[in-house]
Amino acid sequence: VQLQASGGGLVQAGGSLRLSCAASGRSSSSYVMGWFRQAPGKEREFVAAISRSGSTTNHADSAKGRFTISRDNAKNTVSLQMNSLKPEDTAVYYCAAANARKVLPITWGLYEYWGQGTQVTVSS
Repeated sequence: VQLQASGGGLVQAGGSLRLSCAASGRSSSSYVMGWFRQAPGKEREFVAAISRSGSTTNHADSAKGRFTISRDNAKNTVSLQMNSLKPEDTAVYYCAAANARKVLPITWGLYEYWGQGTQVTVSS
């Protein structure tokens, strides 16, 4: 499966962005999907994950209450709605796909496929 992330940009603190990830080559419904981010000089960190059906989600503590992951299997897309953005949310955001597992993986090494990343910059 190939993944293409989009929707990043420059936004002021308190603003919102919606990231999208388009899957091609194989139906995204075959995979658990996740979002990760990596800021300069920092390790890649988990943001959110969603089950194949979309019935189960998991959000990092830093994202809870502000970010929401969702998916549309008919359109082969996964989205990350980000509200109340903070300067510390500035990072390159990556979407990723993992083969189905019983528990939504939060470790980047468990995801087999990655998109190219989209830059999110939050100004104070």
